[in-house]
Amino acid sequence: MKKKMKSIKGISIALFAIAILISACNNHKQATVTSAQINTNAKYTCPMHPQILEDHPGSCPICGMTLVKKSGQASEGSGISLSTVLQPVNSLVISSVNAITPEQKEVPTSISAQGYLDFDTRTFNNIASRFSGRIEKLYIKYAFQEIHRGERIFDIYSPDMVTAQQDLIYLTKNSPQETGLINAARQKLLLLGMTSTQVNQVVKTGNAYYSLPVYSPYEGHVHDMPHSQMDGATNEQSSSDFSNNLPLAIKEGMYVQQGQTLFNVVDPHMLWAIIKVDRSAVSTLKLNQQVTITLPDMPGKVINAKVNFIEPTLRDGDKTTSIRVYIDNMDHELKVNSLVKAEIQTGQTGGLWIPRSAVIDLGRTQIVWLKNGPVFQAHQVGTGVINGSEIQITKGLVVTDSLASNAQYLTDSESFIKTKGNE
Repeated sequence: MKKKMKSIKGISIALFAIAILISACNNHKQATVTSAQINTNAKYTCPMHPQILEDHPGSCPICGMTLVKKSGQASEGSGISLSTVLQPVNSLVISSVNAITPEQKEVPTSISAQGYLDFDTRTFNNIASRFSGRIEKLYIKYAFQEIHRGERIFDIYSPDMVTAQQDLIYLTKNSPQETGLINAARQKLLLLGMTSTQVNQVVKTGNAYYSLPVYSPYEGHVHDMPHSQMDGATNEQSSSDFSNNLPLAIKEGMYVQQGQTLFNVVDPHMLWAIIKVDRSAVSTLKLNQQVTITLPDMPGKVINAKVNFIEPTLRDGDKTTSIRVYIDNMDHELKVNSLVKAEIQTGQTGGLWIPRSAVIDLGRTQIVWLKNGPVFQAHQVGTGVINGSEIQITKGLVVTDSLASNAQYLTDSESFIKTKGNE
């Protein structure tokens, strides 16, 4: 009997131990399931598109960015609420983009503009016929021919000049005592264009010049007058177009009238650059500002000059203002109508400056993405001078503000940006 009781007691103890072991296994399994459930409840979202929610890591189906754990989870500890995440991206954006602060400083400002080289019209000189006649011999054979002061340019037969010379010859031979009449006849020939040497030769030889040589009073390159002006038409566009002046309009055997312009002589040693400046920068332009000019056709060529003239009028249909920069061309390297690039130094401008990439121009308004805790919010600002890669902020920011360095990166191209007071 005693043996039977001991056997029953041993069996009870064994069953109790088995029950305890099964209970422990069940508790461990329940803890494992709970942990798995917690991990399964983890949500992943896209920083650029918070409406994307996934229960596993991966990539955003819209932009392809790597998904991150949704804000507000215990593992994040960022403190961003769900309502913040679900804000529309046209006014509020969650992002880890680099943030910058405005910088208060004095910046040397300049204007970048383009233009072209042209003849300096201050050096234009016209050679006109001082009496009517026929061109007997022409020594200028082509446009842009170089001539010098005192060089013979053509011979002309003029009945009026022949008559005036014969009057002088008659007076000197038949009335040498009439010095007043002789001097008047000499002065008439001089005023009509004859030189003192020619007049003395006429008196000495007693023979008139039937083919009178004419000499250039100027030095430079000869520009032929257009045919339209030779016919008496006044066309300003034609008069300034020197590229279509071949062949010469003046030819041997042609009759010319008194006062008719035959040639235009231009000094090639002087040019000017016509620089087109945007109207928004006109207020910063002043005379004598330093200008650095480069030519794309001549790498390494740098010309230092200054603003010599600012045109006082605006041309119809032109959104720019023209300035002139006088340039020396003594070595004849520069060519008219060559394109140039100019950098005009306008001084220094103080204020708040930020990178141009931090501002988005919406036409009538400009905005930045202002950092407010963990999010960036669209904020309207006022802008001023643009200097290279920087832009001046005139209102809407202070030195302590923090904003996105790349505003375009945070802008949703499918939405309109909304700012406070501009809904």
